[in-house]
Amino acid sequence: MKTDLDHATVQEAYAGWAPIYDIVFGAVFEPGRKAALRAAERIGGRILDFGVGTGFALPAYKRTNRLVGVDISEPMLRKAHEKVAKENLTHVEGLCLMDGAHMGFADNSFDVVMAQFVITVVPHPEETLDEMARVLKPGGEIILVNHLGAEDGPRAVFERWFARRARKLGWRPEFQFARLHNWAVRNGSVDLPVKRDVALGMYTMVRFRKRTEAEIAAMSESVALAG
Repeated sequence: MKTDLDHATVQEAYAGWAPIYDIVFGAVFEPGRKAALRAAERIGGRILDFGVGTGFALPAYKRTNRLVGVDISEPMLRKAHEKVAKENLTHVEGLCLMDGAHMGFADNSFDVVMAQFVITVVPHPEETLDEMARVLKPGGEIILVNHLGAEDGPRAVFERWFARRARKLGWRPEFQFARLHNWAVRNGSVDLPVKRDVALGMYTMVRFRKRTEAEIAAMSESVALAG
């Protein structure tokens, strides 16, 4: 069984989704998007919309924010460029074709990193989260909203069974919250994730706050003293 996604699979899948993505997923994902946008705009500032796709969410951001979108799919980004031009989205600074695990931004570039329905479909989730944390300013937040896999029970069994078929669609239905928690522990630059169900439990919003240098130093000192 193919256990993970690669760039070619993701790019092929989303090239196919690009012409119909907004129609198929717009209404389905809207409650989760709205919850994530509310969380992001409580912080505001310069926001990285990671996995911006067709730019479906861009018009919903307040114009007081500054937005940069990145995606691995060129066909999806073409749709986003069209949307920015058609709707005169002047708060969008740029749209970039990038591998999320190797982004070309300086450290501490963004107040918020938003990833809507994307962390379970990128080829390398942990490396991508490392990059999100790197480009995030101290005190800022990574905000994810996604379907996350069940930990046990009939749904977990089905998601594991469906995983092989879902790879061709560019999905990981079995991706669980524990993987995000374990990443935060290993990374060390963010607080442990806070999660809550949104859209009647259909999706989960997960938030990571990036620690300041002083907080990281204090924690390191505490660990050293305890040792």
